[in-house]
Amino acid sequence: MSKLRILLADDHPHVPETVSNLLQPIFEIVGTVGDGRALLEAAERLKPDVIVTDISMPILNGIKAATQLSESGCASKIVFLTVHTDPDFIRACLAIRALGYVVKRRMATDLLPAIEAALAGHVFVSPSLRYSD
Repeated sequence: MSKLRILLADDHPHVPETVSNLLQPIFEIVGTVGDGRALLEAAERLKPDVIVTDISMPILNGIKAATQLSESGCASKIVFLTVHTDPDFIRACLAIRALGYVVKRRMATDLLPAIEAALAGHVFVSPSLRYSD
């Protein structure tokens, strides 16, 4: 049985490495990119099951990239991994069909449950965040 495939997008070089170490026992990391435009290209080429992306990235931010992916019919589930805790960011991400929103300081405990929820079609928001829809 093949592992589910994950694409990582973050402009901080240590974050994809940390996320890879956290997820590789369970998932296959098919690529890492450092900006939103590269995310669009890699998602089209690699067709991952899940995209784990930051919001703040150069060239094209993660929200705009995810919006374009959604509009293009991309079937990948999207989970945001970010430092932003403002409820407006959470709402913006969920409004564009993202299924996960994890704050980086909680990635060790929240990222895997967020990916599992997204794969099941459920929304996951880091429980430490104050958010109401």
